[in-house]
Amino acid sequence: MRSNMKSYYKLCVLITLVVSGYTNPIAPPEDRESIAENYLTRLYGLPQQTSSNTERRSSVMSLRLKEMQQFFGLKMTGKLDEETLNVMKKPRCGVPDVAAYSTFEGNYKWKKHDLTYRIENYTPDMSEAEVDDSIQKALQVWADVTPLRFTRLYSGTADIMISFVVGDHRDGYPFDGPNGFLAHAFPPYEGRGGDAHFDDDETFMFRSPQGYNLFLVAAHEFGHSLGLEHSQDPGALMYPTYVYRDADTFSLPQDDVNGIQSLYGPNTDINPGDPKPTPPVTPNICDPNLVLDAVTMLRGEIIFFKGSFFWRSYPMSTTVEQHLIKSFWPEIPEYIDAAFESLLEDKVFLIKGEKVWALYGYDMAQGYPKSLSMFSLPKKVKKINAVLYDESSYKILFFVDSQVYSYDEEKRRIEKGYPKPVEVVFPGMTGKVTAAFQHKGFNYLFSGSKMFEFGSYNNKLFRVLNNNYFLPC
Repeated sequence: MRSNMKSYYKLCVLITLVVSGYTNPIAPPEDRESIAENYLTRLYGLPQQTSSNTERRSSVMSLRLKEMQQFFGLKMTGKLDEETLNVMKKPRCGVPDVAAYSTFEGNYKWKKHDLTYRIENYTPDMSEAEVDDSIQKALQVWADVTPLRFTRLYSGTADIMISFVVGDHRDGYPFDGPNGFLAHAFPPYEGRGGDAHFDDDETFMFRSPQGYNLFLVAAHEFGHSLGLEHSQDPGALMYPTYVYRDADTFSLPQDDVNGIQSLYGPNTDINPGDPKPTPPVTPNICDPNLVLDAVTMLRGEIIFFKGSFFWRSYPMSTTVEQHLIKSFWPEIPEYIDAAFESLLEDKVFLIKGEKVWALYGYDMAQGYPKSLSMFSLPKKVKKINAVLYDESSYKILFFVDSQVYSYDEEKRRIEKGYPKPVEVVFPGMTGKVTAAFQHKGFNYLFSGSKMFEFGSYNNKLFRVLNNNYFLPC
């Protein structure tokens, strides 16, 4: 570790692979203390242990733990509890964390709008044409929302020099081989400022979800080349971890638009009368009009789905985590229709349209997706609005518009007498059911921004709550 940690923090801009949310490229998992010390030393400025600072180290480590816990919304204990350790084990970037969008310390930015770039060499993973196209489109992401314009040079020194390198490439920040740090870039300043380096020990791809999509990695790095640091918004391009997204339909999220326009302003070439695409916005649990897509239990956790995202709520925790669906399960579609946990099969089923995916814990179950017909629903049923799983009877209630189908999971058939109107099965329920789950002896049916609480044994209505009741703001 270099001694100049402050310089390391400012300039070493890296993104890392997310595979399952539990592996960690920073430290091996054998020892809790070594994981924590490695993490805090590299990312939160914990001094390396020497004979002269042993006594003071424990108090400094506690302060650094509190800083890390505060950033991630954890309980600020200053102790290495399980929740904190689980966050440390997640793959991540090697620079400090910042809230919302931000720029590098000192407000680095280019003093001009016409910038040049040069591709110094190529990766053997892709054709030169594919690399050229990926780099050009990655820069265009930022040009579309700012006055910045990029011109390619084929010789000499450009503002943004782009290279594929391995290991120690003489900039003070060596790469670490496959599947660790993918790339880094330097903020705008004289000399190396703006340059972007890609670790050629990685496998870069053009459009395939396998390997690392060069467009996505480059677009992130060029945000740093223009002066942006990492975002705390998990939906932002500038979030520190790598998440595969479809490059052909990619749209720069609103958080990134806000960040880059705070430096350079909006694109002045756009006609005010022309229709403008709406940038993706990360859903906010504090939004009083939030409408959830689906809710399910997952081995004691509550999982809330909304658009491209999901929240995890842990038992005995006052905080929730928000993630992109694709960061955990690239195979699962966004904007799912319904979800439920089957205790009989120990799986979570996710439904969209006429297809069903399954999770075993946080892993994808083999053999999916399957057809919705696996639940013996009539062929006319093409879309499910919500699903409620009854833990005591192993009955699965499928909400389809204003009706309910009851599926006996043990007998694998729809019960006689169904479908029934929702208000017959749940007296007092009003509005279309958009999500449902069972928790601690109660059934919770969501309709728009409201949640109806029923007893699970008699379906008696007890309360009508806001739908973020389990998502503390």
